[in-house]
Amino acid sequence: MCRERINDLIREVDMEKVFWDTNELKKRTCMSWNTIQTTFFFDSRFVKRKVGSKWYFPVKETREFLELWLMEQPIDPQR
Repeated sequence: MCRERINDLIREVDMEKVFWDTNELKKRTCMSWNTIQTTFFFDSRFVKRKVGSKWYFPVKETREFLELWLMEQPIDPQR
């Protein structure tokens, strides 16, 4: 019951934002900007827009892409 309520609250907070900037993307993925660029940034499925000198990422599409991308990653046999 607690987990369900926490998930509901997280969804509510996430819905407050329409898009993320690069700092929010780094925070949400726990990745550095260099890692983001070398792993998925240039994937054609990753929706992004550059406005002036800043990159913006629509929250819904970005979340969906990141979940899909993660599931596509090979599992490390060492673990």
